[in-house]
Amino acid sequence: QVQLVESGGGLVQPGGSLRLSCAASGRIFSIYDMGWYRQAPGKQRELVATITSDGSTNYADSVKGRFTISRDNAKNTLYLQMKSLKSEDTAVYYCNADISTEIVVGVYHEYNYWGQGTQVTVSS
Repeated sequence: QVQLVESGGGLVQPGGSLRLSCAASGRIFSIYDMGWYRQAPGKQRELVATITSDGSTNYADSVKGRFTISRDNAKNTLYLQMKSLKSEDTAVYYCNADISTEIVVGVYHEYNYWGQGTQVTVSS
């Protein structure tokens, strides 16, 4: 099985910074697109940023210039550097990835996986 485990969330004051990590583990053959999403209380889950396997990135307008998504393919790890945090960034942040896994010997299939989420709270 494949797991995505996020870390790095917490409480930070407005204007502060946090770095989220998402480590993928298990029977991984290849990782394709990865992304961060967030869900605030009472709101739908929304896209924050995505990154392709070759490093092309895409950001929500609300985080452009403040957040940076990156990945370390050798470590199967996704990152989100967040700066100039605002109270409206408060949410549970989820990691998402398209991963090819070996379901039986010699047979591979691509699935979409979600992490369990990590809470980010921006408050004074």
